[in-house]
Amino acid sequence: MKVKEVIALLEELSPLSYSEGFDNTGLLIGDVNATVSGILVTLDTLEKVVDEAIEKKCNLIVSFHPIIFSGLKKITGKTYVERVVQKAIKHDIAIFSNHTALDNSWNGVNAMICEKLRLKNRSVLIPQNETIKKLITFVPSKDAEKVRNALFAVGAGNIGNYENCSFNIEGKGSFKGNEASNPVIGKKGETHFEEETQIGITFAKHLQSNILKALFEAHPYEEVAYEITTLENQNQHLGMGMVGELEQALDERTFLKFLKETMKTDCVRHSAMLDKPIKKVAVLGGSGAFAIDAAKKAGADAFISADFKYHDFFRAENTILLADIGHYESEQYTKDLLHSFLKKKITNFAVLLSQINTNPISYL
Repeated sequence: MKVKEVIALLEELSPLSYSEGFDNTGLLIGDVNATVSGILVTLDTLEKVVDEAIEKKCNLIVSFHPIIFSGLKKITGKTYVERVVQKAIKHDIAIFSNHTALDNSWNGVNAMICEKLRLKNRSVLIPQNETIKKLITFVPSKDAEKVRNALFAVGAGNIGNYENCSFNIEGKGSFKGNEASNPVIGKKGETHFEEETQIGITFAKHLQSNILKALFEAHPYEEVAYEITTLENQNQHLGMGMVGELEQALDERTFLKFLKETMKTDCVRHSAMLDKPIKKVAVLGGSGAFAIDAAKKAGADAFISADFKYHDFFRAENTILLADIGHYESEQYTKDLLHSFLKKKITNFAVLLSQINTNPISYL
């Protein structure tokens, strides 16, 4: 199996096109055409993680966080990032990261937190914008079913819990081919009228190349008439953070104790208690202060995230319980998710879970 084939599998879980604009995801080091001998899955790629990959004969590291986040002007080994890059290149080890692509995935980082806290009735906290597109095409009516089914087969027409969704309008199309044309229906140089079906169908933006490939292969015309637009509709299964409900409401102290034990953190920093039960909970792995207002708007009783600053806690404004469990702690189960996903997909070589604790923060 090639590196690019492993990446294609990972994109089934979290397409890179949904990464945030500030992020640096994808293959950071290595050759997409290299043959994979083993995969090591980690939260962070540190120098000792690269050593672990060398020891375990893994030439691909799948790392949630990207080791190269901003541009490198020099690689002299003076920083931990430069040393990782040097060592990985020296030992022909590829490094791949899906970071915010996995943050935005319905089955990604935040889904893992929800699983651990046993949250039900989940929804996306901050849906990502402009992720749904619409295709309109015009097909001879006798070929409409064939074209629709080809589009359905590659993922078009999925809306929430429904699939094979489309809208169809019957009408009459006209066209006249010039001398260079080779019309399938009608004669060149003559205006032809054909009973056609206008097919309207939505799709997720990362599927566009597959959608167009299927359209061109299934459509009978020499020149395929189509248009694609980007919709403002929200994708209910794509975006940052999640909101869910506990099976039973808990008082605040019991909830915080449950949170501390479940997420295996040595410290929970929280805002003032409000003496009200906690039932609806918002979560966002990693640095989530930007989502405090969204959690309040969603009607959450508590918001769990990390990296809150001093003044962020004032933003609770006696309406929500804010709980900072630590950056590493909020994302610690992400590598288990990636490891489990790849183990199910790949059986012909080793997919290993790194045993290195990469948390840079210690508590006294």
